[in-house]
Amino acid sequence: MRLHTTTVVSLSALAVLALAGCSTGIAPAADLASSPSASVSQEGNNASVPAPLSSAALSKRLLDDSDLGEGYTRKPEQPKRHDDVAVTGCPPLDRLGGDAAADGSLDFPRKAKASFTYAGGSDSEVAEELYSDTEDKLSKGVGRIFDAMVSCSTYQVLVGGTPIEVTAAKATVTRIGEERWGQVLTFAVSGRSTVMKQTAVRTGNVLVVVSGSPGLVDAHVHKAVAKVTVATSTE
Repeated sequence: MRLHTTTVVSLSALAVLALAGCSTGIAPAADLASSPSASVSQEGNNASVPAPLSSAALSKRLLDDSDLGEGYTRKPEQPKRHDDVAVTGCPPLDRLGGDAAADGSLDFPRKAKASFTYAGGSDSEVAEELYSDTEDKLSKGVGRIFDAMVSCSTYQVLVGGTPIEVTAAKATVTRIGEERWGQVLTFAVSGRSTVMKQTAVRTGNVLVVVSGSPGLVDAHVHKAVAKVTVATSTE
């Protein structure tokens, strides 16, 4: 069936580009954290519910070159991909159907995104996405997608006619934010493989998603969450 699933679309498209271009191999196994990890909640009793942040407000909370350090270059925004995406071999992903957006972003209207390359390797990239909505909507929406994506250890994604073999596993996420999710995905295309990690952290009514090379995701997810938290606390 045709599937409009944000994370499948964005990471699978990134895998196709990496494997078809200058990617030279698989990320080091030492970078991976494949021990089981589910969403972890730490719910509090809030006297008031803050309004979701606008896309403009979220953009000011994105990491920039100075936050990441030397060797990082921000990538220009790429045109949105409109490839058809089909998933086979994973019924939970099939059941998501049209519940997620088709344009490579999670189904929350308030969002901002930045992508960076790192001089340390030709296939070293990291991307950050910020979303804002009510805490309940963020929690349920993201949890459903992450749970579906790691419910099957292997499946196939067809992106714009390119078949991709996917191996998925939950990943550990350190105790930051109020809820967190992690996954490691291995993509195989035409005999070549690449590994990508994705970590999502909800802090209040903002969702921080960091994706890309496993080592870079681990290195910068805390910075991303801290920048959002500090900016929110000073308002």
